[in-house]
Amino acid sequence: MSNFKVCAARALDGVSGGMAAMVLIAGGIALKWPDAVRSNIPASCVPWLLGVVMFGMGLALRGRDFALVLSRPRDVFIGVAAQFTCMSVLAFVVSKALALPDEVALGVILVGSCPGGTASNVIAYLARGDVALSVTMTACSTLLSPFMTPALVLLFAGSSIDVDASAMFVSIVKVVIAPIVAGVAINEALPRFSAGIRRAMPAFSSLVVAIIVAAVVAASSSRLRDAAGPVALAVVLHNVCGMLLGWCVGRLCHMDPARRRTLAIEVGMQNSGLAVSLAATHFSMMPLATVPGAVFSVWHNLSGAVYANFCARRTDAIRNTSRAPRRKCGRIEP
Repeated sequence: MSNFKVCAARALDGVSGGMAAMVLIAGGIALKWPDAVRSNIPASCVPWLLGVVMFGMGLALRGRDFALVLSRPRDVFIGVAAQFTCMSVLAFVVSKALALPDEVALGVILVGSCPGGTASNVIAYLARGDVALSVTMTACSTLLSPFMTPALVLLFAGSSIDVDASAMFVSIVKVVIAPIVAGVAINEALPRFSAGIRRAMPAFSSLVVAIIVAAVVAASSSRLRDAAGPVALAVVLHNVCGMLLGWCVGRLCHMDPARRRTLAIEVGMQNSGLAVSLAATHFSMMPLATVPGAVFSVWHNLSGAVYANFCARRTDAIRNTSRAPRRKCGRIEP
């Protein structure tokens, strides 16, 4: 039985660690056979699937997990402020610099105005980052999203597009906040039950994220081909510059390397599934608005995985060097 548990744990870790590959494969399948994917996973399922991911996030949290806000308020405040400020401003600047059409610009701004993505916690762990800070930042930015996301979209896109901020607030509460609150409540009320399924939630959430990507890409497949170049460039610039700015904010605030890379990941990785859901729900007359979120869903998981691998190798190399015996005066020092 113990061997089975070990194998199961390794399999779950493998699924979680292979999220970037799953997302890439899911996106490729959706582009190759969009009709088949649409018939089995319609875009209308995206809010429900996103709710499942948020519920899993809630199951991984307890009230005491927010104690970090009280014990390290400076780190959390800096991180959440950088999350919303850097990515929303970058979205606006990139859209203007590339002269993107209003529909595409709206999609980029939606991505930039959303909270941190749930995959960022896995990436922070793989990157040898500060996982507690990552989880708290994601949770706090998510809880603030009903207020911040509509306000930022209204600020940066409201002059050219009609934005119903109150309707977006209600959508985010339904799709994001309610499932998280339900997950936290179950975790507090039934800790043994939640502990039994919590171990599998990262792997399950990774699979659901891949399904969301497939649904989004399939629904936008024809538009993706038409606007692939500008959208891909905008998404890459947005994500890479966001990660760089996050790292720079950590450096300017004198954070240690683990916290700096956590800020880079949290700032650069967005809840693009929420962006797509909001675009499809509230801007259905502008179908291209869903495309940036679809591309971001694929790209930020890939870039995050590459960055995590680089950070992990670098950290391990530094640790191994510091532990290596040193030669001094003809003898080896430990």
